[in-house]
Amino acid sequence: MGADQSKPLGEPTQHVFASETPTRFSGELVNKLQESTQSDGTRSADLELKIQSRVAAELERLADEEALRVAETISKADSGSSSDTSVSLLDKVTGEAAEKERRAQLSNGSVTKEIEALKQKLAHRKKLDKVDPAVESAKEELVLCLRLNDRRPLDCWKEKEAFKKAVARLEQDFVDRTLR
Repeated sequence: MGADQSKPLGEPTQHVFASETPTRFSGELVNKLQESTQSDGTRSADLELKIQSRVAAELERLADEEALRVAETISKADSGSSSDTSVSLLDKVTGEAAEKERRAQLSNGSVTKEIEALKQKLAHRKKLDKVDPAVESAKEELVLCLRLNDRRPLDCWKEKEAFKKAVARLEQDFVDRTLR
């Protein structure tokens, strides 16, 4: 029981189905397919563009509906409430609308100016300062000690601590400069 394989080890058998009637296409269909200049890529690109335009139209329609709802809500809130509130719903909505309008009005020139300003800030930060003399001297003392005590590196613990303190001070200075 279980000694034989349930399937033979030979090659898997293939089943070929032969149609009794030959498959033929009309000459008109074959010519139309051969004359088609569209490839699968262009068809898929066209389909993608159609889908994107439909989605954009639907988003625009939804945005218009939402704007109408907001306007109705504002008018109901203004008519139903008194003008005692310091910041009304209308002010909040118009403030948001003003911010959106400001973003939309950013011109190519102003965006270019902002990009240049950011590039200058980055270039300023990239400048490498001279290595601090205290760090450099602590490093040299540590290297010298390690070379002299190459069989006993644990004897250089004082130099290592001095180097760590100098580097920690340098790192703290960098953090302070960055956060300013």
